[in-house]
Formats: sequence, structure tokens, C-alpha cells
Amino acid sequence: MRRLRSVRPVKNSQHERGKMIALESLLGALPAATRLDCHPLDVRSIQSDSRQVGPGDLFVAIPGVSVDGHRFVPEALRAGARALVLERDLPGLEGTPRAIVPDAREAFAYMHAALRGFPGRHLRVVGITGTDGKTSTTRLVAGILSEAGFAVGTIDSVSATIAGMESPTGFHTTTPDAPEVQAYLADMVSAGVQYAVVETTSHGLAQHRVAAVEYDVAAVTNITHEHLDFHGSLDGYRQAKARLFRSLATSYRKPGVDKVSVINRDDSSYELLKDIPTDRRYTYGLGPDADFRATRVDVSPRGLHLEISTPSGSFSATSPLVGRYNAYNILAAVAVAWSQEVPVEALAAGIARVHGVVGRMERIDAGQPFTAIVDFAHTPNAMDQALQTARELTEGQVIVVFGSAGLRDVAKRAWMGEIAGRLADRVIITAEDPRTESLEQIMAQVAEGCERAGKREGQGYWRIGDRAEAISAAVEMARPGDLVIACGKGHERSMCFGTIEYPWSDQDAMRQSLARLGYEPSSA
Repeated sequence: MRRLRSVRPVKNSQHERGKMIALESLLGALPAATRLDCHPLDVRSIQSDSRQVGPGDLFVAIPGVSVDGHRFVPEALRAGARALVLERDLPGLEGTPRAIVPDAREAFAYMHAALRGFPGRHLRVVGITGTDGKTSTTRLVAGILSEAGFAVGTIDSVSATIAGMESPTGFHTTTPDAPEVQAYLADMVSAGVQYAVVETTSHGLAQHRVAAVEYDVAAVTNITHEHLDFHGSLDGYRQAKARLFRSLATSYRKPGVDKVSVINRDDSSYELLKDIPTDRRYTYGLGPDADFRATRVDVSPRGLHLEISTPSGSFSATSPLVGRYNAYNILAAVAVAWSQEVPVEALAAGIARVHGVVGRMERIDAGQPFTAIVDFAHTPNAMDQALQTARELTEGQVIVVFGSAGLRDVAKRAWMGEIAGRLADRVIITAEDPRTESLEQIMAQVAEGCERAGKREGQGYWRIGDRAEAISAAVEMARPGDLVIACGKGHERSMCFGTIEYPWSDQDAMRQSLARLGYEPSSA
């Protein structure tokens, strides 16, 4: 087993509001800043919301999607802000200590890292990005490293886990904001963690939520169609993902620790990522050109059995994760762990110890004579994979319930409808965070895809806007041997209508629907 070199635990510099910190120590941490009217002074905390500013605070004016934080500088000053960080200077600020920076979001992240003592510099940090499979791969990497004897912390779309303590990371945000990320990392350092495995989204990269995390390993699952509403184009989305790999060249270099990239040889992202500079680069896939490959994949309802080839030999592995697509997640995790000199026996044992992730092909069993599953699939690729897996798990009919989020990628709606229409026997289109868009219009766009796949409304597909009613209808349709799968919400515990997040759980809705039919888990 490999022991870490030159990465020392440090005291957690957890900052309590009211404890003063030198402005210079914060500004000195920034990649670039022009100081104006600055002099030695202390600030109490760092705020980006003028409504949270109190006397002695530092206010960071961040341009948002719809609101520019620079508009609220006067409000922040009236509330007692002692200093400012801006992207552009404003009239009337003469005499106010301030710094002009190229990117206020990036500055916000770096200053919170400085506030916490740059915890990422005292950990080995693994970043997992991609469109689908990030959470499962994060858990697999953590499981293997733990099996090898390392103390591991994780931050993923479901929770943050530190020293065995798990806390939720939010409703719909898969990468928390920079202050939370740095706080989690600081807590890991305090707890004696050696490796931090961080699920890293395109939003988190583009919005600098993970700036100053100081990655040592970057791994990608795949890059397919998603988030074009935010990134503007598939190329913009791909470039956002590539930031993780480019950050290896600029992140803090820990003594004796190589920078490593792990990329999917079978994915279209390979050409984008293969030439980004790094100390070591490894590929994984099913083809002969990959450094890590599965020479055999056996799929069953109980999980996977794989024969895995590595640069130092082959081994067998068994995983309780279902679905052929998880072979790629396992290979990515193996490549990451092998790059850290984890021995083969720990690789196999770590794969075996990772059971299903909440909301990822999660079975809901109340004794019913058909299979009920909740899955997070909310992209075309994930929907395709989930329904193909569903086909492998049943000889009966596949009944899928799903929707498409409002104010998000419009182009995927009909595409997902077509995939569902082609791979499922019965399709129920419903709500999935419609936000301020018309639910009827969203469902109509999904229905267009179902029609293209040959489904007809009232026979092969139905529109039921109430998600609880939709799940109940699917359960009532199911016959012995069938499979019902609710896609799109997975682990999430809220649903957005208008601008309000309402409590929601697909798992609870599925259990309640089963209970109405008389199926409930045994109390024994």
C-alpha cells in the first residue's frame, strides 16, 4: 500500500463570523488584483450578497446571470462593508479600500480558500467530471482508496462524507458554492483525511466554485448532450469540462505528487482531452487501445462481473452495481486508484464494497410482483443507458415515467421522448422541475419525440402532469414480471414549480403508490 508523501495535515482554520482577518492575506491569495486605496486593515467576513453584509465585512461584487452585484455596492457600503472586490471600478469610491480583479467569482473562491488555510494543498484531490456517472465513479474511487487503507472524504451530488459523517449537499446543485466546498475540504483536513474525491460539474468549473481546490487527478466519465442552456453550445459545454484537466497545470504542486489525467478512450471527449498537458495520462475503455480495459463484462440483475486488464496485469472483479454502463465507471475508478499505486487486491475489494447510490437504478421493493426502480437519468445518454439496463432486468414490459426540466436544455426534450418511445413499452410524460415554463408545453415537446418513435397518445404514451399521479398510474399498469422506472429526479428531495422548491421524493411517491395497491415492506 502506498503511503502519502509530503502532504501534512494542518489545523483547520475554520473561520467564525466576527473573527477578524487581514485584508492583505485575502487579496494576496488572488491570481491577479489591482489594489486601490488599500491600507492595512482587518475584515470580519467575505460576502457576495449585499443583504448579508454587516459592519466590517468585505463585499465581492459578482456579475450574475440576471443581476450585477456592482449595483449593490452602495447598499453594501451602507450596511458597513469595509472593503470591496470589483471587476470594474465605480465612481465615488475614492478612499474606499478595493481591489479590481478579472473575475470576481474566481476571486471569491480564492479568498474563501485563503480564509480556510488553502485546505486543498494539504490533501490529495481527485476530480471526477462528465455528463453521466460522476456520482457512481466518485463513490467507486472513494471505496477503492478506503479499501487500500487511506482516509477518504467525498463531495458529490448526494452528500459530503467526512470521517464517516454524511451531510446532504443540496437540492439541485451538484457542486456546492465555493464557501461550502472550501469548508468541506477544511473539515477533511481537520479530520485527518488524505484523499478528497470531488464530483466536479461543468457549472462548478465555469462558475469557479472549485477554484483553488488544487486538483491532483482529473478523470472524465463521458461528455454528451447536456446543459446547453447554460453553456450555449456543445463545444462550450465540452470546454467547460476541459477546464478540470487544464487546471492540473496551474494548480498547486504538492511535493512528490504527480498530476494525473484519466480519460475515456471510447468517448468523443478523448480527442479534446488527450493533448492537455499533464505529468501522467491514462485511458480506459472496452477497446484494445485503452490502458485499462474490460476484456469481459457479464451482466445480471445481481450486478456485474468483469475481467479487467491494467498496465501491470489483469484481475477479476465483481460489482453489485447493475447496468453495462457501470463497467465504464468502474474502469475510470480503477485507473484513478492504480495511478495512486493501489494494489490489485484493494482494487477488486473496493469495487465489491460499493453498492448502489441513492437514486441510481435504486430498487423500491415492497413485495410487489414487478420491479420498481428510481433513477436519476435526465440526459439523452443516461435515459438510453437506463432503459437498456431495464430491458436486461426484465422479460416483461418496461414502463417509464419521466419529464424534462424547465429553463434548461430545450433540445434534449424531444430527443429523450424518442429514446423512451423506442426503448420502453409504455411511456408516461410528467413534471420534472418545470420552474416558470409551461408544463403543458414541455410535455408536448417530449411527446413529439414519442410520436417520432411510433408511439401514439393513449396507447403507447400518456401525459400526466402531476408526478405523483404519473408514478401511481405506472404502478397500476404494471403486471407481474414488468418493470416500472421513474427517471429524472433520483436523489433529489425537491421539485421546482415557479420559483418555489417544494418537498418531493420519487422514492416516497413510488412507495405510496405501491402501498395503495396493498404492497408494503414486511416489518419483520
